[in-house]
Parts: sequence; structure tokens; C-alpha cells
Amino acid sequence: MKAWQFTAIDEPLRKVDVADPEPGPADIIIDTGAVGLCHSDIGFMDGTITELLGHVPIILGHEIVGTVSAVGSDVTEFATGDRVGVPATTDGPGTALNGGYAQKVKVPAHLPVKLPDGLSFRDAAPATCSGRTAYRAVHTAGRVESGMKVGIIGFGGLGYFGVQIALAAGAIVFVSELNESRWPLARELGAKACSKDIRDFESEQLDLIIDFAGADGTLSSAVDAIRHSGRIVEVGLGVATSSVSIPNITMKEVRIVGASNGTKEEARAILALVAEGSVRPNTEQIAFDDIPEGLRRLEQGVTDARLIAVL
Repeated sequence: MKAWQFTAIDEPLRKVDVADPEPGPADIIIDTGAVGLCHSDIGFMDGTITELLGHVPIILGHEIVGTVSAVGSDVTEFATGDRVGVPATTDGPGTALNGGYAQKVKVPAHLPVKLPDGLSFRDAAPATCSGRTAYRAVHTAGRVESGMKVGIIGFGGLGYFGVQIALAAGAIVFVSELNESRWPLARELGAKACSKDIRDFESEQLDLIIDFAGADGTLSSAVDAIRHSGRIVEVGLGVATSSVSIPNITMKEVRIVGASNGTKEEARAILALVAEGSVRPNTEQIAFDDIPEGLRRLEQGVTDARLIAVL
């Protein structure tokens, strides 16, 4: 099969011919239908988080959806022909194991979930990673409820999902995004207002603020803007450390929690929202041969859409 392989830090992916994977007793083989390009792949390739990889060389690509083409002898949950998605995990394909920048991928059978009927591979792929992360931030960590006022910091890939998930739950959403060109889309989705600084909405008495940026100063701004006893969910990893006002946290009795990439149940939940149309992914379809160029575009920040290689 054809695959794009990562061989060394700061080296481009290499297109290789490798043997088709064979399932072990507890594995399934997925014919890749689509695979999303994630900024984590840039971190693997430039050395920032390369230590998370299980081995090098490795086939990257962790936003994987496709069709089951073979099952191991011990597998009972899946059958050939099933349409599945693989929730991204640090011990899964594209990180610890060979991933989805390939025509086929071997996946431990405990990882995938079945896709809702009628959901396209293109729309399903980003839900397995960024969509699921945003769902966990809004629902599991954020405990969103209908009528709550929710601030979203960062309207990129995660924030795009987060705004829609919060709106689908009945929240009133305010968006903080430095790039003003993204504001019209946020308003089109249903955000009540947009600003460059979440503190501009302090008078709104925000119940919940989700920081999808994690940039210098964003957590501090969230602490300033949140209402008394409000909740802040920290998701973004833009900087390693941040300074915040201890008196503000203490006197306002702010609750700050972290949220990472989520569970299989959360993957099923976001896939269901996408399938019913409550959440609409913003994607651009590219070809399998265009994956290296797509990663270059992602690194340079020249696309707002999630790039999805459709096989």
C-alpha cells in the first residue's frame, strides 16, 4: 500500500510502499476513507512533541475514519463493511502506532466507534480529534446548561466546534478572537458578540469561559472576565506557563479545570451532533498525494478550514 512516512525531525514526509497490515487477534484493519490533518502532526515533525511517538519511522495521521476490511479472530464488536472512526489517543494509530496517512491502517479493536448512518467520512474525520476535544471542554469539563453565558477564547479549529456545541446546548455565546476576519463566521453560527479580548464581556457575567487558545495572557484575561464562582476550562497549549491574579481567583472563587481529548463516549456524542446537523465541520477536501503540502499550509497558518485527505 501507499503511505506517507515520518522519518526524522525537520524532514519532509516520504511516500513509501509498505506491506498491507495484517490484523492480530484483537485488531481490525480499516481501509482509510478520510484522514484529517492536525497541528499535532507539525509538532511531531518539528521536534516539539516528537517524544510522544511510539517509534520512528512512523506513518502519521490520527484523525482516521474508514471501512473495516478485516477483523482479528477475537474481535466481536466489528465486522467487515462497518464504517468506523478512531478517536485520537496517545497510544493509538498516528502516535504510538502507524496511522492513517496510508491506504490501510491496523487498529486495536477497543479504540474505534461506529459512525452514524449517512455521516460522510469528510465530516466525521475532524470529529474524532478536535470535535471530541471541544465536546469534552464544553460538556464534561464545562458542565454547560441551557441559558448559560459562555465565553469562547480562540475561534480556530477547536473554537469553531466549541461555539457550535455550546449553542446546540442552548448557551449564549461570546467569542474572543484576535483575527477579526473570523468574526463574521462566528456571528453566522450564532455567537452573540465578538471581541479581541474576553474582558470586554466582563459585564455580561459569564458563567463559563473556555480557553481554546492557551496563549500568553488568555487565562489571566479569563480570570478577570469570569463572574463570581464561575468556571474556566483550559484547553489550549499555546504557551507552557501563564501568570494569573491569585487575588482574583481567590476572591471571585473561580473554578479552573483542564480538559484534554476525551473518551469514546464523547466521540459518539459529537459524531451524533454532526450527523444530525447541530454541528457543522469547516473542512477542505484534499487528495492523498497532497498531504505533505497540506501540512505545510497548516504550519504556515494559511487555512482556517480543517484539511481532510479523502481517499
